[in-house]
This record gives sequence, C-alpha cells and structure tokens, in this order.
Amino acid sequence: MIKYIQLLIVTFIATTTLAQGPILLDKVIAKVGSEYILLSELEGQYAYIKESNPEVTEDAKCEMMENLIAQKIIVYQARLDSIEVSDEELDAQLTYRFEAILRQMNGDEEFFQDYYGATVNEMKERYKDEQKQQILSERMQQKLIAEVQITPSEVKEFFDQFPTDSLPYLNSEVEVSELVLKPVVNEEERLKALEKIKAIQVELNRESADFAEIAKKYSQDPGSGKRGGDLGFAKRGTFVPAFEAAAYDLKEGMMTDIVETEFGFHIIQLLERRGNTIHTRHILIKPNITSEDNDLAKAKLEEIKAEIEIDSISFERAVKKYGSKDVASFSNSGRMKNPATQNTFFETNQLDADIYLEIIDIDVNDISNVMEVLSPTGEYSYRIVQLKSLTKPHRANLKEDYDKISKFAKESKKSQYFNNWVTEKLKTTYINVDNRYGTCPNLEKWIDKKSE
Repeated sequence: MIKYIQLLIVTFIATTTLAQGPILLDKVIAKVGSEYILLSELEGQYAYIKESNPEVTEDAKCEMMENLIAQKIIVYQARLDSIEVSDEELDAQLTYRFEAILRQMNGDEEFFQDYYGATVNEMKERYKDEQKQQILSERMQQKLIAEVQITPSEVKEFFDQFPTDSLPYLNSEVEVSELVLKPVVNEEERLKALEKIKAIQVELNRESADFAEIAKKYSQDPGSGKRGGDLGFAKRGTFVPAFEAAAYDLKEGMMTDIVETEFGFHIIQLLERRGNTIHTRHILIKPNITSEDNDLAKAKLEEIKAEIEIDSISFERAVKKYGSKDVASFSNSGRMKNPATQNTFFETNQLDADIYLEIIDIDVNDISNVMEVLSPTGEYSYRIVQLKSLTKPHRANLKEDYDKISKFAKESKKSQYFNNWVTEKLKTTYINVDNRYGTCPNLEKWIDKKSE
C-alpha cells in the first residue's frame, strides 16, 4: 500500500466522468473505524479505470480495496481530530465542480440532465458526502505534513544515496523575468465607452428588460458574454477590487451602477449569495485601444528599458513601478514561473518562441528588445524580458541544482512521514472486510479480524 500513499486524496470521480449504467444494489463491504466502504465505491472506481484501460481485470479490485481502506483511515482520523468542513465551503466546491462540467456542455442544463439523469442540484446533493470526504482527506494530509522541514544535511544525504552514474542528465535551463506594459486608454475612447454603457443601463432599467439577452447582445467579455454575462459562483479575491467591492455590496437581484475597472465599464447583477460566495453576471464595455495608444506604450517601455540599462532602476523595481499588475509574474517581481513545474526554471523548448528568440544571443542580466504580445482577444501589450540565469546541459549536482534537489528531498521526507503515519494507523484502527475478498492476499489480515 505504501507506494500509493502519496496519492490517497479521495478521487472525486463524479466531477470528471460520472459513469452511467445499471444501478448497483449497494452494500457495505468494509468498515474502517467509523467509516464504511460501499460496493458502489469499488465498482464505480473499477468501471472508471476499466473504461480507460480495458485490459484491467477483476484482480485489480484487491489493490483498489486496499487504497480505499487507506483513504477511509485518513477521513476517519480527520473526524477524530475534529477537522471541520462548513456547509458553505462544501456547497461552494460542489458548485464549482459541477459548473465546470456544465461549462464543457456550453451551459446546456437540459443536456446535462439528459446525460446524467439528474439536475445539477440533484447531482450536487448526490455527491455531497464524497466531496466532504475529499476535503477532510486533503485537510488531514495538509495538517500532517505542514510542518515538515528539510535541512541542508538532509538534502545532501538524500542526494548522496544515488550512485553518480544514475543521476539524471539535465538540459540547459534559463530563468527569465518579464515586465509587461499595457496601453493606456485615451480619454476620448474612454468617454465613448462610457456613453455606450450608459445607453445599455437605460435599456436594462426598462420594465421588460432581460439582463441575459442584453448581455449576449452587447457585452464584450468573451468568456461570459455568450452565457448572458454569467460568471458563476466565486469566492472573495476572485475579481479585481473595484468589481468585487461593488458586487459584494449588492442584495440578491439588484444591479450596480456603472463600475469602472482596468478592463472597462461594468454593470453587475447579484443572482445569489452563499456565505462568502456570490453568483454574479455582468455586462462589460471596453474602451477601444487605438494604434496611437499602442505606440505610446511601446515608446514608454523603450524608455523604461533604457533606465534599467543605465542602472537608474533595477528590473525588479521597474516591474513594481511600471508593470501591469494583472500579469501573474508581477507578484513575483517579474520572475516567470514554469506552469509545468511550478518553479522558475525553463528548458529552452518550454519558453514561448518569441522569448526564446530574444534571449538566445544575450548574456545573463541583459534585457531583450521590446516585444509585441497579442492576446487571444486581439489586444496588444508590450514586454521586455531579462535573462536571470543560464545553465548548460549537465549531470545533476548540488552546486547548480540545490533548489531542485532540496524540493525533491522535502517531498520525499513528507511522503515518508505520511507513509509512517498511515502504517501506524493501520495497526490501531479497527478494520473489517467482507469475506468475498478472501482471495486477496493483501487483505487477509483484515478479513481475519472479522472472525475474531
């Protein structure tokens, strides 16, 4: 079982592929402390795996049962430790998951109901217990490993256990920082957009007005516009401050006055509130960015680059002073994060082609030319990047790769700590398994408990 411990967060199959087929006559097939394993849980997971890998046989159920027992131990201990999950949090997560499925169906609730044989609300109710167990499991695991730390000597000990000839050969990697500047809307275009949304506001205030239809007709938000402006449920911190402040100040069914953010002008309607989670829709009108606005932004970035190159300001300081705040790297002083690894190192083939071509011939700490970036929605921004570090292809070593090795060592220590914890709980937790799994060698010790 130990090799699977790091994967023991309960799989919420219902949010990805909810198997359709004959309804099982359910029964309890194991008890773990005060938790139960149902036949439907095992068969549901088996059907899910069988669908993606037809070569899987019934023998796999022995291993799956062992994993389910370990999952239930975590949930059981979470309940013993009085770890709580609020109704608001549970409902918010269920809403998020099922709305994600609904979005994949283009928001078609009738198709959803035909496919699953139940409405979204009915499905949320059906899978409430599974979702709660998932949250408890995640929270228990986080609680256990939160304080696990790693010392330099432990990193070295972890590294030294591998023979030199087995160490991986690492490709060339770079670290880059970026400064992104977006064009500023000129006042003439800003006023045009304001007049347009004022006209929409008049239309919305008519007695027969349909917010969703008006949003479909006018909203320039490419994500929500075609859904009638619907933004779904969201927690605090999801939206930009001005939008969020206005939305949370509403009562259900009410609309805001015109709200201005860096994206343009909005009219927001609150559909539903659940604790700190709100369901809103909006209409967005964006001021037109002219070619002159783009030219000014590009010229401004050329000036900023010159400031950095004469050491008038550091790259990091320039990011905070001039950079666009809604770019992910802004909160990291411009340092870009690799989405594949969640660290700041990129193999050259992982970089955007435009960035790669700009840094291929510059030295560490040099700055690229100004690059034009076109968003999927057709808007321009401008970027410069600084090459922060460069490694040549090499065999992994502590000097050049300490941060990476330290991360692996820490994850290994967390895994071992968690493995040991689960092993000890297996010894002290009452486990009772149905005799039908008597042919599973890995479950014999627990099946025997039934006759004691």
